[in-house]
Amino acid sequence: MQKRTNYTTGAPWESIVGYCRAVRIGNIIEVSGTVAADENGPLAVGDPAAQTEFILEKIQKALENAGASLQDVVRTRMFVTDISQWEAIGRVHGSFFKDIQPCTTMVEVSRLIAPEYLVEIEATAVVQ
Repeated sequence: MQKRTNYTTGAPWESIVGYCRAVRIGNIIEVSGTVAADENGPLAVGDPAAQTEFILEKIQKALENAGASLQDVVRTRMFVTDISQWEAIGRVHGSFFKDIQPCTTMVEVSRLIAPEYLVEIEATAVVQ
């Protein structure tokens, strides 16, 4: 059996919901759905592109903590509350993943955990 390592950030939701930011088993790392929030709450309220940038930076840090990088990402999943903003969100995603080109999905959802959050992103990485 391969070793499992959980990577937490100390966010209050982790203990309430029972999850962690990332899980690594062998060479696979899964990063939980991530929103634009820090210890003070929501960031870039009303700006889906800025939220996307913050989220991807947060995912990048989680991957680095788990011994990986954005280069190892094979899939992202983007949940957005307004699909008409796809281009702004996609442009930021593209700035992080232009040369990596992981599989990706973007779907509109009716809402996220709080109305200030416009984007939530998950990632899967495979470390070579």
